[in-house]
Amino acid sequence: MTHGSKTDIYSRRESQARSYCRAFPVTFTKAQNATMTDSDGRSYTDFLAGCSSLNYGHNDPDMKSALVDHISRDGVTHGLDMHTDAKADFLEAFERLILEPRGMDYKFMFTGPTGTNAVEAAMKLARKTTGRETIIAFTNGFHGMTMGALAATGNAGKRAGAGMSLSGVVRMPFEGAMEGVDSLALIRAMLENPSSGIDAPAAFLIEPVQGEGGLNAASTEFLKGLQALAREHGALVIMDDIQAGIGRTGPFFSFEGMGIQPDLIPLAKSLSGMGLPFAGLLIRPDLDVWKPAEHNGTFRGNNHAFVTARVALEKFWSNDAFQRQTEAKSAFLTERLRAIAAHVPGATLKGRGMMQGVDVGSGDMAAAICAACFEQGLIIETSGAHDEVVKVLAPLTIPQDQFSAGLDILEAAVQAQISQKIAAE
Repeated sequence: MTHGSKTDIYSRRESQARSYCRAFPVTFTKAQNATMTDSDGRSYTDFLAGCSSLNYGHNDPDMKSALVDHISRDGVTHGLDMHTDAKADFLEAFERLILEPRGMDYKFMFTGPTGTNAVEAAMKLARKTTGRETIIAFTNGFHGMTMGALAATGNAGKRAGAGMSLSGVVRMPFEGAMEGVDSLALIRAMLENPSSGIDAPAAFLIEPVQGEGGLNAASTEFLKGLQALAREHGALVIMDDIQAGIGRTGPFFSFEGMGIQPDLIPLAKSLSGMGLPFAGLLIRPDLDVWKPAEHNGTFRGNNHAFVTARVALEKFWSNDAFQRQTEAKSAFLTERLRAIAAHVPGATLKGRGMMQGVDVGSGDMAAAICAACFEQGLIIETSGAHDEVVKVLAPLTIPQDQFSAGLDILEAAVQAQISQKIAAE
């Protein structure tokens, strides 16, 4: 069968909702760490990492070995919410390596397998425990595609797919979203004004770094101020760490070291460590008031994901070596992106940690840069309200020489686009 006939099946049978394959129109057959290989044997450096669901790279050998062993011994594949050895081992590792060293006391709720499921559970629980309906979300936020999470998502194109009204959410400006406006002061004024029209909120729902919204990174001061506002007004703080967490910005949680104590923390993406579907919600213990099966989901018992997640915790979070390596790569990335941004008039750096990019000011230019990168063997995507940010989400485990070479491709693509623009003028 030829490559062409293999890809015809997608246009014949796969929904028009398919997206990434349009930007990367090849058939991938193999992947290891930060390298993907297509059906023609060509290798690509992966600066997308499953949209941050592969923070530890593709097919980590230790996770793969543990999973193969589990499957070979007929270990439980799917267990609903029954007790299994794989689930117990994961929970004990999470308690020992993540919660206890950070002085964090949370219950772990196994939700459906994607991030939007964790967000839905958080929104429902906030409403259940406070007796209030309104959730305050933020401009440029992205929280998922199911109806509750979509109501809290800002992107007009995503929202348009709902086909019905999206309610129960009030939008406030993210930090720096409106030039010359102190977002925190505005939120405070709106909540304190009895004629603002905003009902008492059940929760604030926020991403510490907005993944799809343009890599806008909230400051410590903003997040602490938001937490103080929440406490003052009897609302909860839902810290959506689905894309920014699990080491993406350096520490396990993106808000570590900020003095933040969220009430609810949705997690997903790299939680399984190996790209297997797995999402969860961390719940402040006194808020865990669910009745049995009041919120459930068939595929919250993915034991394969529990196996690889436990290995990921033991391999990468038993000490601070991995975090220090990520922080060193983050500093290198900032330095390289600063030099790349210098080629583009008016360009700015966005994000933090290994979740950074360059706002080139134009969605068309950003798309052209990413397309040129792909032609040279680099997989990279855009972000932002106008897709104007070229976004680097390389695996945290990427070898330094490969990381540098990928950034060389990006810089060359940026230079080429600027040269073409100047020539056209």
